[in-house]
Amino acid sequence: MVLKNNQLTDRAIYVYLPTVDMADEWKSKADKASLSVSKFVIEHVENSLKQEDERKGSFASRAELLKHLEEKEEENVSLKNENRMLKMLADNFDKELKKYRARPFLEYDTEHKGRTKKFQGIREYDKELIQLLKEQGTIDSDRILKELGIRPKDTDLVKAISRQLELLQEYRLVAPTVRGWRWVE
Repeated sequence: MVLKNNQLTDRAIYVYLPTVDMADEWKSKADKASLSVSKFVIEHVENSLKQEDERKGSFASRAELLKHLEEKEEENVSLKNENRMLKMLADNFDKELKKYRARPFLEYDTEHKGRTKKFQGIREYDKELIQLLKEQGTIDSDRILKELGIRPKDTDLVKAISRQLELLQEYRLVAPTVRGWRWVE
């Protein structure tokens, strides 16, 4: 079969790979498959095109993938910002809730016009404090504050925890020790 020069050049596609190492790798893989480099490339390109056809358009071009990736990165940044803001809001709500729950323990036995005014109402003890005391056996005040997420500078919250410990001691549920507070029950 004799082909004219035009037929050969019409069918030829010249591919220049990015590196010599890549060209050597393709040649090596073609040798292992007992194929010429041309047949090796044709098989892989055809296989890729068949997969693309089988997906019926679900195969995206590189440009489409880059655009999609960029959109996802923007969405990711937006979600990170929203997440950061929501965490700050949750922290603020948590602080406000702690202050709200601490209020009854700050309003105890006050002097008013020469008479002692006793607190009236229901006080709800901090469940985390009770659980912490039960689980730890003995725990010092600094560790209690740390475990409850209370900064020592939050004086009202520190006073409320101290008052809760005092009242729990009056009810004989906790006892002060040299190493801290111990759950008695």
